[in-house]
Amino acid sequence: MAITKRSEDYSQWYLDIIKDAKLADYSPVKGCMIIRPNGFAIWERMQRTLDEMFKQTGHVNAYFPLFIPKSYLSKEAEHVEHFAKECAIVTHYRLKASEDGTLVVDDDARLEEELVIRPTSETIIWSAYKSWIQSYRDLPVLINQWANVVRWEMRTRLFLRTAEFLWQEGHTAHRTYEEAEEEALLILGIYKKFAEDFMAMPVYSGLKSESEKFAGADHTYTIEGMMQDKKALQAGTSHHLGQNFAKAFDVKFQDIDGEQKYVWATSWGASTRLMGALIMTHSDDKGLVLPPKIAPRLVNIVPIWRTDDEKPAVLEFSAKLSAKLHDGGISTNVDDRDDRSPGWKFNESELNAFLLRVKVAPKEAAGGTVVISRRDTRTKETVSFEEVPAKAQSLLTDIQTNLSQRAREFRDSNTFDVRTYDELVDTIKSNSGFARAFWNGTPEDEAKLKEIQASVRCLLPNEEGSTGKCIVTGKETPTRAIIGKSY
Repeated sequence: MAITKRSEDYSQWYLDIIKDAKLADYSPVKGCMIIRPNGFAIWERMQRTLDEMFKQTGHVNAYFPLFIPKSYLSKEAEHVEHFAKECAIVTHYRLKASEDGTLVVDDDARLEEELVIRPTSETIIWSAYKSWIQSYRDLPVLINQWANVVRWEMRTRLFLRTAEFLWQEGHTAHRTYEEAEEEALLILGIYKKFAEDFMAMPVYSGLKSESEKFAGADHTYTIEGMMQDKKALQAGTSHHLGQNFAKAFDVKFQDIDGEQKYVWATSWGASTRLMGALIMTHSDDKGLVLPPKIAPRLVNIVPIWRTDDEKPAVLEFSAKLSAKLHDGGISTNVDDRDDRSPGWKFNESELNAFLLRVKVAPKEAAGGTVVISRRDTRTKETVSFEEVPAKAQSLLTDIQTNLSQRAREFRDSNTFDVRTYDELVDTIKSNSGFARAFWNGTPEDEAKLKEIQASVRCLLPNEEGSTGKCIVTGKETPTRAIIGKSY
């Protein structure tokens, strides 16, 4: 269970955490991943939390086909141009045995029209909305789906970029531009709240630049987190699609005034990339660290005995302690394996993101006390049996707060206000973190940032009313941008 240190090789450290904590594994299909039970348990908690947040705001779940007729993807030009190089295509529907007994594609089973394995679902969903929406009374349509998508990536990394990944994608239809804008901002707020309140990951939120927006969108909102290597990770996006897809699929409605009008649309999504964000925001050289609100396992009880005579009392006390914590709504594990030493169990507990470790030795069992160790600070406390549930809950609340504050302090101390392009270059080239600068550059200006392997991560809302000179054009502007390297 030797994990590479972050300071030595950050990329390998990340992969070591995933492997040793048994979160995911490589698939026989290049670029795809197997999400193991430990990893999927985390994703399920994230999924349940987000799903409830969506439903509280009136959204409902549905499911749409995995296969999309190729002609559908062609109907929105900007959209298809962006995704064309990432599409996996189904051309045949049958195999047959060759003369030597191997399986080959049956040339007689070629599809009349090729099917695209969904890279995203706007086209198949808007073809359905055409028959669902006839009148203003049918609006708004507020649908989300939990699904898998395929984008044929050449360079992959577990959770961050894989050919197939899991996500949720919302697709909504509205009567007016303003209603669609309100929806896009509502979802942006949900993503930001989930990231900061549940994942304990501070994010910058705002508009994507013109060159970074979603293909086919009028404009895109994003949340961007800073990982421990000071790179940005896009953690969720919300797109105002305007009427682009409504016009492409002729989705009209009769408005209150009797006129036929195109609907206004949004789409939005967050994926298993959030798993990578969790790992890189909080974990350390000892292993996986998770915020309590997301962690599927909170307390690891480690019974310790030296002789067979001591074992029954220690295990009985551990079982009672586990039941007491369980009654208090706190998930526990009792590591009573005979073939592992206490030191091994302690290390494994840290590796697997147990936030509290409780040692139960003969002395504790006899005296009715336990020693509780925190994962984030590694401090220890002796607590009586009766006090354990309340104390554990208090510590978990404090861990959530501590992880959030620690991540925010790291991000803020590595975000620098720059006034000139040269200062921006110095910040990026020295890997100092994010640059915050006044910006009104064009996509051509932004393309210059590729020279230093950076990009505009988001355009910040102007909450202070201040203005300044753009670092590339020199023109006065109220807009500030977060610029940095990214995944």
